[in-house]
Amino acid sequence: MQREKIIDKPLSKFPYPIPSREEILGVLRTSEAPLAANDIAEALSIKRQEREGFFKRLGAMERDGQIRLDQRNLYQLTHPSNFVAGRVQGHRDGYGFLIRDDGQDDLFLPTGEMQKVMHNDRVLARIVGYDRRGRPEGHIVEVTDRANKRVIGRLLNENGALIVAPEDKRIGHDILIAQNTKKAKVGQVVVVELTDFPSRHSQPLGRVVEVLGDIDDPGMEIEIAVRKYGVPHEFSQSALDEAARLPDEVRPVDARHRIDLRDVPLVTIDGEDARDFDDAVYCEPVQVGRGEGFRLIVAIADVSHYVHPKSGLDADALERSTSVYFPRRVIPMLPEKLSNGLCSLNPNVDRCVLVCDMIVTARGEVKAYQFYPGVMHSAARLTYTEVAAVLKNTKGPEAARRAALLPQLQNLYGVYKSLFAARQKRGAIDFDTTETYIVCNAQGKIEQIIPRTRNDAHKLIEECMLAANVCAADFLKRNKHPGLFRVHAGPTAEKLENLRTFLRGMGLTLAGGDKPHASDYAALMAQIRERPDAQMLQTMLLRSMQQAVYSPDNIGHFGLAYEAYAHFTSPIRRYPDLLTHRAIYAILQGRKYQPEPPQGVELNTALSPRARAMQQADEEKHGARNKSKDVAIWEELGLHCSANERRADEASRDVEAWLKCYFMRDKLGEEYGGMVNGVTSFGIFVQLDSLFIEGLVHVTELGSDYFQYDEIKNELRGERTGIRYRLSDRVRVQVSRVDLDARKIDFRLVRDTPIKPPASRPALADKTSGESGGARVRSLPPVDGGAGGAAAPGGRRKKAAPAQTAAVKEARAARGAAKKHGGAPAKSASKLQARKKR
Repeated sequence: MQREKIIDKPLSKFPYPIPSREEILGVLRTSEAPLAANDIAEALSIKRQEREGFFKRLGAMERDGQIRLDQRNLYQLTHPSNFVAGRVQGHRDGYGFLIRDDGQDDLFLPTGEMQKVMHNDRVLARIVGYDRRGRPEGHIVEVTDRANKRVIGRLLNENGALIVAPEDKRIGHDILIAQNTKKAKVGQVVVVELTDFPSRHSQPLGRVVEVLGDIDDPGMEIEIAVRKYGVPHEFSQSALDEAARLPDEVRPVDARHRIDLRDVPLVTIDGEDARDFDDAVYCEPVQVGRGEGFRLIVAIADVSHYVHPKSGLDADALERSTSVYFPRRVIPMLPEKLSNGLCSLNPNVDRCVLVCDMIVTARGEVKAYQFYPGVMHSAARLTYTEVAAVLKNTKGPEAARRAALLPQLQNLYGVYKSLFAARQKRGAIDFDTTETYIVCNAQGKIEQIIPRTRNDAHKLIEECMLAANVCAADFLKRNKHPGLFRVHAGPTAEKLENLRTFLRGMGLTLAGGDKPHASDYAALMAQIRERPDAQMLQTMLLRSMQQAVYSPDNIGHFGLAYEAYAHFTSPIRRYPDLLTHRAIYAILQGRKYQPEPPQGVELNTALSPRARAMQQADEEKHGARNKSKDVAIWEELGLHCSANERRADEASRDVEAWLKCYFMRDKLGEEYGGMVNGVTSFGIFVQLDSLFIEGLVHVTELGSDYFQYDEIKNELRGERTGIRYRLSDRVRVQVSRVDLDARKIDFRLVRDTPIKPPASRPALADKTSGESGGARVRSLPPVDGGAGGAAAPGGRRKKAAPAQTAAVKEARAARGAAKKHGGAPAKSASKLQARKKR
């Protein structure tokens, strides 16, 4: 860990590393009584000959008021709540926030404080007061870790000096280039290595270490995103060497001690352009007691047979945690030899699998299940399209072509209907969202964006995967073996109250009191499905949901209405699934699996403050047991995989946003119809009907009126005219500005736009308008002919309508269809990312 003093002179004259202030404070926080200096030193394993610099640091901390000496010369914390540790979150406008490790309210960091640090740095700060908006304001005392060792950006010439303007606009520092040894040209995209970090009085220095090319080069947006978000994109030599040593096919020794399923006609059902097949299914009717039922076999690629703990392949897989899907390109979790070859359940070849063999009743209940290692031989590689065609017309040409498999496909359809009926009875949430698919040209730029519909084949596979995942979670629970569950907490009290207030204004009610069940959400969804404002109401329901995360503490899955749920079905592209496989094997072999991160892998717990706060609250709520030492590593792995999942999502969204901006560059002045899909104090976000591209209509473009923003109702209302802008309103806009660097598109409202009349809203909404304390915003004519997409001063720009939450991602897709689009040269997945989140 790199440490940097901010308010003290550097202690570089001491030959030994000195503990950071946060480490010293951590010892005092955990101590039940004040400590002597030597006691603190011993707790930090500081040898006597190394203590001179340590004592100097204690003196500096006493001087700064962080600690104090009592009458016995013992150290203790001074105002412990006034000093906080956390991660810096920068803003493109120069200020920032400290995201606290304790999960409490963020600290506002003014521009002067942000001059000392960069986005994502870890720091120790002191609360020094409150800003004009009432937010706690921080003063940075120490930088405990510099996050940005390398930065990607554009090389520019500014008054004769070479600088690099970072692509990540949250890094508010241009980097002065001392050496241009790579001979990069002005305007090119480069990677710089920082040699000096910023301070209040100096900007960062760096040297060019990599030249990526010009901004318009095909695929450059992906090269930028993987570096901008720190996505590992090159396999280590160790992993490549291990992959090269693996066989090209299943050997007799690999099939030893496995159940032979090669005579069972297991099939894979995937997208047309899929390249890796990690699941296969088979179904046959059976007698269950006195009734009819099904035997459902879900065979999953046995990645754990080839990727061993603490190996080079394991280290790379853990570091990535997930495959990342971009238009026209996939960054896989495993080398291609495994992901598309040895582990992929390709047709007409033997493959090692871990099997979940289930007995399902006609009512969709899993009556019994077992896990076992097997070897299979795929009978066919089917696509969603052809299976849907077969199921729709069992006497049609597709059915005739697959006549040998028709009975099995009909059996699969039968078990699907039973499982789906059980889901509806259980009350799982199923949001109706539109997914899109980006079609790219040969240069990697958008050709068109088309909506994608889910057919019965998609749903069939989803239900099969859900059933196997639930069995995996139950297997871990029954055998009391630690593992990673996919947990989804219910709505927080604050979000629930906001939702109920909004629904009252719409004449609606969410049942369930203070602790609604998923079935209460599902019932409300059914009630509003035929309403003209159903899309807006669904969005508000989505906003009340939390994100799903990985955790060893099973609190259930709210959206899917499961008591326990785990990820088992995609070990080729998700590390948590691989961990689940290893835990299942350990149980089958009568031992315990205790994961150990491979040497050199630093776990990413960037989400730990928020995730930990959420998990702790739910543990208290559900009375979860105290964590044992063997569970601690599972918690760290859960945080790591959750953080890397979000990292992959952010990188994918960044690339899509860049491509959409590039696509719209030559459409300035063109008009489109669209729907309001986000409302904020500074304007409305509109998604274009025909293009599925989103942009901002700034409040200055809404007319000469004062607009009151009601956060709970999610609306802007003109005080004089009474005009309202709400989710799902129809508008017509003109493209006014495209900012490729910021990934933002601005629209101008067309004056003859048909606006929903206020009379169409419930009268109650008039009485409560503005009661939430929303911002009173004056709409003024634009100065430069465009809104510029700027956030309100001192505020973070964020759209009101959120990204799809766990309820959508998990309930709508038990298997990630996004992975199926990595192989086509001219097509790519977009919001099908939601399909891989179940």
